[in-house]
Amino acid sequence: MTPADLADLIRQKAKGQGRFLVALAGPPAAGKSTLAAELVTALGQCAKAVPMDGFHYDDAVLIARGARARKGAPDTFDVQGFLHLLRRLRHEAEVAIPLFDRALEISRAGADIIGPADQILVVEGNYLLFKQSPWPEAAALFDLTVWIDVPLPELERRLLDRWARYGKSEAEARAWIEGNDLPNIRTVIAGSAPADVVLAG
Repeated sequence: MTPADLADLIRQKAKGQGRFLVALAGPPAAGKSTLAAELVTALGQCAKAVPMDGFHYDDAVLIARGARARKGAPDTFDVQGFLHLLRRLRHEAEVAIPLFDRALEISRAGADIIGPADQILVVEGNYLLFKQSPWPEAAALFDLTVWIDVPLPELERRLLDRWARYGKSEAEARAWIEGNDLPNIRTVIAGSAPADVVLAG
């Protein structure tokens, strides 16, 4: 299935449904943000992306908890805050959402608004299908779930490119990938439930 095919499927399933939530899940560097943007463009003005990354705990919190080196692990997100947002998105016409600024490594509260015209929401994140409590509570809030499947060597290549763009040396990038990104990738892949649709990334 191509992204265009997926957009057509979403459009068909969302017809006459009111607000329709799509879960776009996959490991780090799978291309979730890119695909979400492509889907929103293909679906038109009724669609908007909602990134899960806005619920990263701040680095100061992670440092205090001794968890900064594992940023991106399941317990480094405000899961209950994210679940509360999903429930609000199902029932409220206008909802402010946080966005994560990777350049600053910080989440910005109220950085975007989901309004009444935004009927199709493409929610993207690593742990949308995660089976460890309390993450499964999210599953019941989605109308369609999608998994992006990418081979591990390609994920590593993309991560090296990503961290180079953010100023890390190759040695620094490889150290971070080995100590942080790869454990998170393995956690996401091993711990996620099957999706309605699998897309090659």
